[in-house]
Amino acid sequence: LPSFGFNAASQFPCLDDIWSRESGWRYDAENATSGAYGIPQALPGSKMATAGLDWQTSVSTQVKWGLGYIKDRYGTPCGGWSFWEAHGWY
Repeated sequence: LPSFGFNAASQFPCLDDIWSRESGWRYDAENATSGAYGIPQALPGSKMATAGLDWQTSVSTQVKWGLGYIKDRYGTPCGGWSFWEAHGWY
């Protein structure tokens, strides 16, 4: 994932920790309380349309959007995981 500016091999365990807990890596995961949707649990899910119009069903679109979100907000997946560990969300 060089275009995201971090080493995929070293960052993947953190990404897996976040998304395993958030959605179980299910593209159709929906939080019944908040309405967060998909692998990265975007809120609202429709904001993933910036990565592709197939955001509701495409794993690759959701992953692309989710990685961009993590980069913009936390810098790296491990930065996101540190936040998740402290707050229980990211």
